[in-house]
Amino acid sequence: MAPLHQFLALFSAFAVISIHAAVSDVQTEKVDPCAAIGGKKWVAPADVRACFSSFKVDPAIKSNILEVISKTLAFHTSVNYQIKAPEPFTQYVHEDLFKDIERISKSEYASDYTLHIDLSRTLKRLNDGHCMWINACYVPLFLNFLPIPLALLTEKDGSQNVYIVPEAFQVASAEFADQISVWQDALSGSLKGKLESLSGAKVLLINGKPPFDAVDANALITGGHEPLGTRQNSFFSSYVRSTTDWAYNMGDFAQQSLPLSDSVDLVIQRVNQTTPDVLTLPYRSRINPETVPFNNSATYRANNCVPVDGTNGMDLHASSVRPSSAATKFQKVSSSSAASKNHLLNVMMDTTPSSDILLPPGLQPTAPTLNGTFGGGAFYMQKDGKTGVLALGSFSDDDSDVMQSGMLEGLLNLKALGATQLIIDVTNNGGGLICIAHWLHRIIIGPKNTTVPLAGLDSKARDGPLARQIVQQIIDKNLDPNQDLMYNPLHYSDANNVQFSATDNWLLPPVNVQINGHADAFSQRLGQDCQPEFFTTTPPDVALFNSSKVIIISNGRCASSCSLFSITMAKEEGVKMVVVGGKNDVQQEYCGTVGGQSADFSSIDTEIKTTQLKDSSLAPPDLLVNGVQGVNWRLSFGVDDPTQPEAWQNHPADLNLPLTPDLVNNPVAIWGSGGVETIRLARGSGSDSSRATRNSKHSKPSRTKYYNSTITMRDHHRLEWW
Repeated sequence: MAPLHQFLALFSAFAVISIHAAVSDVQTEKVDPCAAIGGKKWVAPADVRACFSSFKVDPAIKSNILEVISKTLAFHTSVNYQIKAPEPFTQYVHEDLFKDIERISKSEYASDYTLHIDLSRTLKRLNDGHCMWINACYVPLFLNFLPIPLALLTEKDGSQNVYIVPEAFQVASAEFADQISVWQDALSGSLKGKLESLSGAKVLLINGKPPFDAVDANALITGGHEPLGTRQNSFFSSYVRSTTDWAYNMGDFAQQSLPLSDSVDLVIQRVNQTTPDVLTLPYRSRINPETVPFNNSATYRANNCVPVDGTNGMDLHASSVRPSSAATKFQKVSSSSAASKNHLLNVMMDTTPSSDILLPPGLQPTAPTLNGTFGGGAFYMQKDGKTGVLALGSFSDDDSDVMQSGMLEGLLNLKALGATQLIIDVTNNGGGLICIAHWLHRIIIGPKNTTVPLAGLDSKARDGPLARQIVQQIIDKNLDPNQDLMYNPLHYSDANNVQFSATDNWLLPPVNVQINGHADAFSQRLGQDCQPEFFTTTPPDVALFNSSKVIIISNGRCASSCSLFSITMAKEEGVKMVVVGGKNDVQQEYCGTVGGQSADFSSIDTEIKTTQLKDSSLAPPDLLVNGVQGVNWRLSFGVDDPTQPEAWQNHPADLNLPLTPDLVNNPVAIWGSGGVETIRLARGSGSDSSRATRNSKHSKPSRTKYYNSTITMRDHHRLEWW
């Protein structure tokens, strides 16, 4: 037997080793960066980044993501156009995605999070809200907030400056009541505890540079919209009519979908102060309510980073229930609309979730909404007794039939109350159902050659070999008897608006073209796909409003189906387009991204699986992460040049209404503000009330040209819309 002292020494050594092991285990748990933020509502952005950055790149996952994106892009109509977009978008869109994918495949990354940022920003450089890569493992797990949303305001002398919005403290104290003390305490010196005094302050410097340096830097990475002015406007706060109420959009400065910034250094001049203040405010990260709870790295990845229902497509023959695509949570559209068959969608994706922050009561309309109001659409009568308003936050609703009947009922109610003029406010409208856009155009304008049989635009789809096989499988094997698939011939009509039969492969023969030196192929020209089947309510036999008495208002962030509606109303009917706010030396466009019909990897994967083509070498594999890849599935042809896509044609606002402190984020004040007659330069023998009379979908129409005009502040108080 060993001596006692040897036993005690051995025991002590074992105890020390055990204690060290236990301490090491505890320390391992303590240094788990995801455990530090698990279960918490508010954390520091640096702590979120530490969690995100703690995972190395898995080569198999990286390869899978790149293969899914690459093969899904075969269905994206704009991929070759976007290598060098036509003017006026050439300087903003010039991205060769396949070269990018090759570069990314060969690049080394410090973490999976770094890989995500590169991949996400690469797709965002397309400035196309339909074609984006979103990894829900990171976006938006936490949202980064500041309590001081900004606005670009115009002074009485016409100069422009960036301001903290007057309602900043009211918004922040209502939405971030449990975090206000952190920001109050972050202020130093005489400003400590005086966060409210920052409201309305002029911003002189952001991180030591003029404010528009930050605005333009954000415009390079925010994506979503082709026009520079629209991406600049994304930096600032705004409002939107939500499905239940009026929502407040904080803007890209005060809300980030990733933990990119820890703090901001500002030099400001507060209201009624003559000397500037220097301050630093921290960003704070708040967990997204849709994030699945976690308490450490393992549960974070297991609960939020693996595929979920809708990430991948499904064989519709294997289940009678079709789950919503995972893309729905990033689209400005209801999940029921997205899941419904025969509901053709054109909707942009956004890494920032729909806002549940409320527009302050003092900025909301106080007049009661009229009968016909539905979800994202509200009707109001102005005090002048002659102007009606439709505030429309989306072209999608939980029930498209209710939306159709509500639109008609609301407009008829406005007419009955004496309205002869109509304002349609589509601020921050991200699109929705294509046929709802057609319906609204049709009932406002009445039956004429621009609304019957098509109240929209002709279009074309990408015509790749796998797409052709999908259509042929549907035809040969009758694999879509319930008409659930996008590629079913029965959904579409030819250029003469004659519906295809069940045996027509509408992708044959392909139309072969060269775009930016690359061979490409598209379908034949497609005509109407909404009337009469989708119109479940009988449209009126006459116009409800004269097009010369209709105005469409937005902040330029009108996308997808909203763009299609606005374009046809403007270019075919002569409706005036007003963009509120924006830099006065940058052209403001009334739509941000156009497209024709949007789709995503999951929906395309369903087409592939249901037509028994998943084993094709052209088919993308199942995605191994909780991700979404969007595409623009169809491109609409233009009005001015009907041989080319409308997406690459110009859409200048007729009027740019400057924002002032009394107008900012105040829809009622904006609706009642002045306007001017747009400058007209008529060509030919003159013009009627419409800008273009469409005699044929295949000939270029003559039209009156309209040019962007800006109201001067001197005129602002005395002008009327009409």
